Amino acid sequence: MRVLIVADNASSQFGGEAFLPFNYFRLLRTRNIDVRLLVHERNRSELTTQFIKDLDRLHYVKDTFLHKIVFRFGNCLPRRVAEVTTGFIIQLTTQIAQRRLVRKLSKLHAFDVIHVPIPVSPKSPSLLYGFGLPVIFGPMNGGMEYPPAFRREEGRLSRIAVALGRGLASFLNLALPGKRRARLLLVANTRTRKALPHGIRSSVIDLVENGVDFRVWRRSEIRGAPDRQLRMIFVGRLVDWKAIEIVFEAIQQLGSDPRLSLEIIGDGPMRPVWEKLSHDMGLKAIAKFSGWMNQADCARRLDAADVLVLPSLFESGGAVVLEAMAMGLPVIATAWGGPLDYLDSSCGVLVAPNSREGLVAGFASAIMMLADSSDLRHQLGEAGYRRARLYFDWEKKIDRILELYDLAIKPA
Repeated sequence: MRVLIVADNASSQFGGEAFLPFNYFRLLRTRNIDVRLLVHERNRSELTTQFIKDLDRLHYVKDTFLHKIVFRFGNCLPRRVAEVTTGFIIQLTTQIAQRRLVRKLSKLHAFDVIHVPIPVSPKSPSLLYGFGLPVIFGPMNGGMEYPPAFRREEGRLSRIAVALGRGLASFLNLALPGKRRARLLLVANTRTRKALPHGIRSSVIDLVENGVDFRVWRRSEIRGAPDRQLRMIFVGRLVDWKAIEIVFEAIQQLGSDPRLSLEIIGDGPMRPVWEKLSHDMGLKAIAKFSGWMNQADCARRLDAADVLVLPSLFESGGAVVLEAMAMGLPVIATAWGGPLDYLDSSCGVLVAPNSREGLVAGFASAIMMLADSSDLRHQLGEAGYRRARLYFDWEKKIDRILELYDLAIKPA
């Protein structure tokens, strides 16, 4: 079987969806699958280091002056505005170049199937069609909105831009029919299935977007701090919709209990804002900002923690939830979006985002409950580990994607 993976980015450092094509390529190569990877030039430095034995299997779309200018401009815009404006321009121009390279590479290597894991947005139009080969998109994961009680947390400009962008995407999916002509569309959940473009004729199959690599996220045989201490941890990009202030307010509501500590791993535009807020709220001794870390260091920090907190208001994926489960950590998360796909009451606490006050109170209650019982932490952590092993192991996901490649290759 000869496979071509096509993506904008494939990286373990960029964060977010860029890790998906990186992992598909890495794990397929460990099984000696004849797979090649086509991505943007900006990934070259990392990929050259990570896949030194497979340099001839890595192919790149060159960076251009337009890419650089549009990217810099997009950094000045609100995140969701950038996604539907400058982000789309970069994606489209990259795909124009990718079309040419896919045709060239197909003649040289006679691929059996093309896999496009990202972008994960179900509404993103695609130029990747018409190669005389079956194309698979996904798993996609999208159709997200803020919880109704938090809609005003998103700026008016962002709401307008997203509404216009989705309307435009519906039209562009008619003009750029990559997904409508695909052999298979993979979706992570019902929400994503409902968000697919109209007129889909492809087979639509459920497959979870994220997975966890148990060779990286390995738990210790022994865990457990004394009942008097609860070491909380947050891991993720520091952007507004991660809503870390919810945890700050919950800790403050608990009287800044000295048993509590919170380590915040990650970086982003909200870091100085939240650092100042934690100081202003008197939480300087409790909240520690550790900055960005690689996977190995993150795994060590998770292993030293007692519970993961994820108060996000707009989390369509949430791979960190699976990573915590693999480490045997219980999770406290907002009951919205991605965490609902992974967690249940056997392995974590899901707090309904019915109001800001209710979300803060729910996190406070869950924090206190877990601080008071190491037995409950152990029980939830063990259940999470078993659930991650059963449903979200990357190796099982690769088993399934190979089955889907075979399905796509067979005549429709």
